Amino acid sequence: MVKKYGLRLNKLRLLFVFGGIVFLAISGCSNNEKGNAINDEEYLAEGKKLATVHCSSCHQLPDPALLDSHTWETGIMPAMAPKLGFTSFMGNYLVSASTAISKEDWYKIIAYYKNRSPKKMLIPKPNAVKDWAIFSLQQPQQTDRKGRQAMTTMVAFNPNDNHIYTGDAGNNLHKWGSSLNPVLVKQFDSPVTDVNFFKTASEPNGAVVTCIGILPPNDALKGELINIDLNSKSEKKNTKLITDSLPRPVKSAYADFNKDGLTDYVSCGFGRNRGGLYLIQQQPNHRFIKKAIKAIPGATQVFTGDFNNDGWPDVACLFAQADEDIWLFLNDKKGGFTSQNLMRFPSVYGSSSFQLIDVNHDGKLDIVYTCGDNNDFSPVFKPYHGVYIFTNQGNWKFKQTYFYHINGCSKAIAADFDHDGDLDIAVIAFFPDFKYYPEEGFTYHEQISPGKFKVHALPINQYGRWIAMDVNDIDHDGYPDIILGNFSFGAKGLMTQKDVEPNWDMYEPFIVLHNKAKK
Repeated sequence: MVKKYGLRLNKLRLLFVFGGIVFLAISGCSNNEKGNAINDEEYLAEGKKLATVHCSSCHQLPDPALLDSHTWETGIMPAMAPKLGFTSFMGNYLVSASTAISKEDWYKIIAYYKNRSPKKMLIPKPNAVKDWAIFSLQQPQQTDRKGRQAMTTMVAFNPNDNHIYTGDAGNNLHKWGSSLNPVLVKQFDSPVTDVNFFKTASEPNGAVVTCIGILPPNDALKGELINIDLNSKSEKKNTKLITDSLPRPVKSAYADFNKDGLTDYVSCGFGRNRGGLYLIQQQPNHRFIKKAIKAIPGATQVFTGDFNNDGWPDVACLFAQADEDIWLFLNDKKGGFTSQNLMRFPSVYGSSSFQLIDVNHDGKLDIVYTCGDNNDFSPVFKPYHGVYIFTNQGNWKFKQTYFYHINGCSKAIAADFDHDGDLDIAVIAFFPDFKYYPEEGFTYHEQISPGKFKVHALPINQYGRWIAMDVNDIDHDGYPDIILGNFSFGAKGLMTQKDVEPNWDMYEPFIVLHNKAKK
């Protein structure tokens, strides 16, 4: 009897709740229609003021012109509504106990972005020469075309044993010799997304691998940093856990930050809604203590170096989730860091990589930066996606001196590929225009005069979809070569263009672009 009446009561509650939702949705329609249709200057000005207050509290205030009106209305606004306590329902917004502003004010913000944004984005056309430039192609000799599709998560060349190493979504770490035949090194508990090779007296061929935990965006504390002896014959004894419980770590770096003779680490916990840049400090007993340097999600790439020339190692990190920016963390010589923001980007940019390097040889570190992550709430082509150079004007102030548009640009590495004394740039894009310009998946930017580049689009798009890249002198001829990792996945959710089917190799894990400039 109790269960029977309890069931009826639950049904009545459901009807009441659903009726309330319908009422809220209906009551909100007039506001929604008003916010969408109105083009009153005062109303839109109020919307801009409200956006400045509420949207810029978490990230740089985005200009409406950065996206088309349809994307603002159907992509960004429904995704941002929960941040202010609203629930998107059937094209309307429902209030809750946690709603931070009135519904009327929310519709003013929507109206501002919808009415002040373009109907269509103008995307630049590529201006690249389609050729092989100074490179030739090498492919693995053994590719299993009946098994798992290639989902490479990491590629790197190890100068200690002259092997290429790759990680994949199957949690495997493989090594490949000069003939590019694979040998399974180890299977971890999750995919390897980064590796740092090192050489010591006790471990002449060591590595520290970053294991992401769960590959898709999440906040689970499943990531690990693991030391592996690559020369060890015992698979059970060749690894040692450095730290665990990291939020989806993607990159790590190392240095002796407190100058105690022991190696410490920093790791990018990208996470999703939570994350951070973490210091993993080695203790005298060789155990590690982990603490957050900056506890926000989106840490995606990190470098260490003595950036202020005081003899102590510092950290530079790119954050790419919501508040997209590059931070410099200077060693305070007391076990911590002082932070300095170098650059900040709009929240819709999709920041994807950076490199601190002296591009113009003036003794100051410049920034090579890419943006193009389109696995977000605005999966449309954007005119500001591509590769940038920001030149250091002194005192860590930067000026943009180069931009080349590349749809879905994901990583750039600068090096003197042709040995003419200046730096060139190798660039990959994971979300290129597969339909009309698939060659922009990899481009080589040859610097032909100071600050001027000739762009080469290599015809390698049929060999894979490039998500990982490493630059190193693989054949020891003095000229840097390029390794490209193929994450061949082309399902819905990882494709900007819905009407395009994958036409690249789905099984080749990586390719090598050998530099033949010397020949």
